Amino acid sequence: MGALPVFRWRLAPDGYATRRQLRARGLRPGGQPVAAELQRPRRRRGPLVAYLYRVDLAVPVRPMTPARRAALAKANRARRTCLACRRDAGYVIPSALGTCVPCAYPDSETP
Repeated sequence: MGALPVFRWRLAPDGYATRRQLRARGLRPGGQPVAAELQRPRRRRGPLVAYLYRVDLAVPVRPMTPARRAALAKANRARRTCLACRRDAGYVIPSALGTCVPCAYPDSETP
């Protein structure tokens, strides 16, 4: 296997796209290997790297089925449920807290 072509940031030729760019077009990589990479140099650390895929080999995104929609709703509901009080917080609970804000800071008054 040869080395991947490397392009500078914002200088990739047409026909290549990142995963996000493919998704915006309603496409996905579809099992193809990474075709190239973008590198953005940084001063004190290694370069930022973004992987590129060929647009002509990308396939359409699979449609959302009722079962996938239900599984996604269940996963998001679990992210909103407080482990301490078992209530739906109405927002995604920060992993740094691990519980909803009222459970994490019980002594503070809520307006």
